[in-house]
Amino acid sequence: MSHGYDVGEAGLELHDAERPPAGHPTVAALDRAMKAVNRAVMLPCMLALVGAAGILTYSVAARYFFKIPTEWQDETAVFLLIGATFFSGAYVQSFRGHVGVEAVATLLSPRVNHWRMLFVEVLSLAFCVFFSWKSWTLFREALHEGYSSNSTWGPPLWIPYALMASGMTLLSLQLLLEVVARLVNRSEGR
Repeated sequence: MSHGYDVGEAGLELHDAERPPAGHPTVAALDRAMKAVNRAVMLPCMLALVGAAGILTYSVAARYFFKIPTEWQDETAVFLLIGATFFSGAYVQSFRGHVGVEAVATLLSPRVNHWRMLFVEVLSLAFCVFFSWKSWTLFREALHEGYSSNSTWGPPLWIPYALMASGMTLLSLQLLLEVVARLVNRSEGR
């Protein structure tokens, strides 16, 4: 099994060997724009993870040492984790960082492997577009109907739905870019 990327010094140097190069000028420009968006999203994702860890640590310490009840900590941490998870999906996909099995790829010819990768990308894109659409539907419904959590704190549910929908939209755009790059570069003989 492979995670799709090798981590260099301090995890900063990543490369994506299986991804087709963005050779067409329009595809290359879109790829640069998507990489910029993905990089911009990663700092808030990292801060959200640190924030969630800090909030959960505070929650445990406050309940154990000071017997202070907690209302908002768990849901706030979950919202931060939802945002970090869904928003970082496009970044991870841009490096093909999701776990993949290489056993099949090594047995196939480059031509067949190209079509296998295209099939997987199109299937993944279809799933992510559907998930994104349903998330936007849930967001709109929660916003208009005023849905909130059943907890004592009762935060509005449009927040996690907006985070899911936005993150899945970014992932869908990343997958669409990869499908287009694979098709355009294949038709150009790359």
